[in-house]
Amino acid sequence: MLHFFMINFFKKNWAVLILMVIGVLYLKNNYSGPINYSSSRSMDAVSLYSTKQVAPSESSERIVIEDTGLSLQVKDVVKSIDEIETKTKEFGGFLINSRLSKPEGAASGNISVRVPENKRKEAMSAFKNMAVKVVSESVNGTDVTDQYTDLQAQLDVLQKTKVKFEDILNRATAVEDLLNVQQQLISLQSQIDSVKGQQKYYEQSAKLSKITIYLSTDELALPYAPSNEWRPTVIFKSAVRALVGAIRSIGSLAIWGIVFLPIIIPAYLIVRYIKRRKNASQ
Repeated sequence: MLHFFMINFFKKNWAVLILMVIGVLYLKNNYSGPINYSSSRSMDAVSLYSTKQVAPSESSERIVIEDTGLSLQVKDVVKSIDEIETKTKEFGGFLINSRLSKPEGAASGNISVRVPENKRKEAMSAFKNMAVKVVSESVNGTDVTDQYTDLQAQLDVLQKTKVKFEDILNRATAVEDLLNVQQQLISLQSQIDSVKGQQKYYEQSAKLSKITIYLSTDELALPYAPSNEWRPTVIFKSAVRALVGAIRSIGSLAIWGIVFLPIIIPAYLIVRYIKRRKNASQ
């Protein structure tokens, strides 16, 4: 009896059910929780700061931090990551981080290393030789000479201020004055150490270039802008992935529909009951 009722129910009201399920999925996909306004403000502030234009200094010795990116199509991602790490150590560099994943169709991953600037070109050649195909290459240089100069100016002021407080400390006699001056000296020393740390970071970053290598057995999985050439194999892979995505979406829709049936059916029965009562009264 229940079986026939369910079949009859779906035959008569299939359009309504589909609309209700689509509405539920729409709400699910478009509601991502409360917005973190503080984070938004922070990002806006960072964006404004990063786009601020500063006149470059006239220093002849520039401090430039270079970040290099490579996209390589390889035969074996795991083996290539191990080889890159080994080669990096041979060049006097070190590993920063690495990631490996195996999505459907092709393994992929990325590895970030630092090598001495004078070995960067040699390291790049060695990494490229591991690839079946070099898909893309990019070099991004950031000139931090102005920031380094500003830090040096801050450091000079802090050190001069520290000398003055040390002189005051030598002449102070009251215990309260001694404690206050010592607190100021501790604060100044902390600021001096912080500025020196930032300077050292810039110096070391300029001496050690960062290289990020993206690896995959599938060229389409790598981060690059494909050309306008007509490539049937790439189109076929894209079509297969789109088909898999469509099947998953249909399956998800069916699961949501089944889960919400206990709500949909009673709602339908209540509406139907109200209509019958209304017709009977008329």
